[in-house]
Amino acid sequence: MSQTPSSPAPRSTLVLGGARSGKSAFAEDIAVRAGGPVRYLATAVPDPADHDFAERIATHRGRRPAGWSTVESADPATILAEPAQPPALTLIDDIGTWLTGRIDARDAWDAPRGTVCPDTDALVAAVAAYTGDLVIVSPEVGMGVIPATRSGRLFRDEIGILNQRLAQVCDEAFLVVAGLPLRLK
Repeated sequence: MSQTPSSPAPRSTLVLGGARSGKSAFAEDIAVRAGGPVRYLATAVPDPADHDFAERIATHRGRRPAGWSTVESADPATILAEPAQPPALTLIDDIGTWLTGRIDARDAWDAPRGTVCPDTDALVAAVAAYTGDLVIVSPEVGMGVIPATRSGRLFRDEIGILNQRLAQVCDEAFLVVAGLPLRLK
């Protein structure tokens, strides 16, 4: 009996790193090396008054290959519930920007920790259930000093817990430092 070659099982990859570590470029390289179509999920909600952030977004847009489809959405869990059509690797950049938006939306900067749990639970469940190839970019912020502000500590704690949960459900994880990836899992 002849067997047809099967395609490799879908892979989920978490890419962590600090600011300007090269994590997004590394994730984009994973997507390019996959060799197929890419659906880029941009989680940032641009603020026209924030010129510095607009420049960051423009830099990211400029690096993307022209053939990639881009979805700008602050709700990756909903997007992941719908497989890419046509099938494509999905790259989410970035979870820190998404989490900031969720904390803002829930007016949770002064609320108890865990206020955004319904959102983070939905995201982790969507990542765990996703049946396609997936690359997720997220900041690693817990390696520095303890932030002086409550909001800084809240973000650091929430993203740290979320990164742990995402690492548990992803097939592989990398930490990018100074542009150099280190395989964690």
